[in-house]
Amino acid sequence: MAHDHAHKADNYFLPAATWTSGRNAFAFVALLGWAGLAAGFALDRKEFFPAYLVGFLFFLTIALGATFFVMVQHLTGSAWSVTVRRLMESLMRTLPVFIVLFIPLAFGIHDLYHWSHADAAQDPILSQKLSYLNDQWFLIRNFGVLLILSSFASRLWAHTRRQDQSGSLAHTFAAEKWSAPGIIVLFLGGSVLAFDLIMSLDPHWFSTMFGVIFLTGGALALMATLIIASLSLRRSGFLTHTINEEHYHDLGKWLFALTVFWAYTSFSQYMLIWYGNLPEEIVWFQHRLEGSWAIVSAVLLLGHFLIPFFSLMPRAMKRRRGVLGFFAGWLLLMHYMDLYWQVMPVFHPHGFSFSWISIAALAAVGGSMGLMFWHGFREKPLIPVGDPRLKQALAFHNL
Repeated sequence: MAHDHAHKADNYFLPAATWTSGRNAFAFVALLGWAGLAAGFALDRKEFFPAYLVGFLFFLTIALGATFFVMVQHLTGSAWSVTVRRLMESLMRTLPVFIVLFIPLAFGIHDLYHWSHADAAQDPILSQKLSYLNDQWFLIRNFGVLLILSSFASRLWAHTRRQDQSGSLAHTFAAEKWSAPGIIVLFLGGSVLAFDLIMSLDPHWFSTMFGVIFLTGGALALMATLIIASLSLRRSGFLTHTINEEHYHDLGKWLFALTVFWAYTSFSQYMLIWYGNLPEEIVWFQHRLEGSWAIVSAVLLLGHFLIPFFSLMPRAMKRRRGVLGFFAGWLLLMHYMDLYWQVMPVFHPHGFSFSWISIAALAAVGGSMGLMFWHGFREKPLIPVGDPRLKQALAFHNL
């Protein structure tokens, strides 16, 4: 049996009562969030759509980051990550949910995007972009990208589940074959989502690096989510030995590296635009360096880079679960603030503004995603027990 490879000291299955209580918690949060969104739509339609967009993007980027890392693990034949890969796969598995969650945005095109207005054809710049930026192609592109990426995620999920039962190497090879083109599709599709959903909010502005920054933020958010999920399961008595100090050390290294890479890509975009000093490019940063948005920009510089950079640099910090848990939560907050900073100045150009509808959006989207994530553990193991590299993963040790 594939289960014979498992570490005997750990519990890989959630008891029915634990699974049910988790499902009920996610369902309660989701229902509360959707009720709040319904009230928000009725009371303040103008605030509803931007708030929902940010909440949608926040959780979508986590799912995209999970899909990327699952594919990377398969392509590289990574052994250390096997014990945490099932959590990544379960987050990846939520991608189909976002096809449904995209529907409110489909109805909010005219509330969000200026290029969808009738007067856009009179704008000398926008008139040249309307063959791409129009309602029909916007919906086709974004629904299409989410559908294609969901199909890759579903195939990878199916192979890892089948391997739990058979332990066959055929599923490992099949996952590699799906991951090779999947990486390319993910980068292209993720860039389309970034360009359409965020960059086209200000359609006069453009940046060829925006897709990379978007996906890097998602990879960082995924790693933070993975650390929090692992620690939460550990506190509940699961995977206490399977995900050990060595694995947390590597998760900490990834968290640190992605923090640096996010800062590198973000600074590169800023530096090139500042150096070029072209009016159609600098306007995007100009809006985010005026009024109280300048304070948010400073907070992102400190909180999204400088503070975690110096705090996570020492080796010892990456091996302390409490430190990792704190900075994982901190960087998730910074990731949300980053997306908020990208979207909201378009709708609140005179200064920072925050509405309770944004909290409802996080609860609705996060609760819905959480239900799909948690469902994957119903009477199923928390780790890929059929993976032939599991024994090597359990013996992993950092040099």
